Amino acid sequence: MSRETTYAGMVGDWQKLLVTLEANIAEIPQLEPFRVKLAGMLTQAMDVTKRQADLKASKQAASKEIRQLATDAQRLATAVRTLLKEHYGIRDEKLAAFGLQPFRGRKKATAGPAPEPPPQQPPAAHPPGTS
Repeated sequence: MSRETTYAGMVGDWQKLLVTLEANIAEIPQLEPFRVKLAGMLTQAMDVTKRQADLKASKQAASKEIRQLATDAQRLATAVRTLLKEHYGIRDEKLAAFGLQPFRGRKKATAGPAPEPPPQQPPAAHPPGTS
C-alpha cells in the first residue's frame, strides 16, 4: 500500500481507517482512545481545509479587486497628467515636479549628412593552380 503525500489523500486515508476501526471496535476495544483522538484530528484537519479554501476564494476576490483598482487608477492618473499639461502648458518646468518631462524643443540636426563608409570590395579570386 502506497503512502499518501497530498493532504486530501491523507484525509481520505484517515477517513477510511476510522470507518474500518468503527466497524471493528468490538474486536479491538484497546484502540478506542486512539480512534477518538484520530477522529478529533480529522475534524480539525477538515475545518482547516475548509478555512484554507475560504481564504483562497477571498484571495482570488481581492486579486480581482486590486486589478480593477489598478486599471481605474492608471486611467485616472493618465487623465490627471494630461490635465496638468493642459493647465501649465507643455513647456512649463513645473511639470517636472509631477514627474512629467517638459517639452524643451527638438534636438538640432547635424551640420551635414553623415559620411557613408566606403563600399567593401569582394575578395580577389585566386588564379587556378595556386593555393
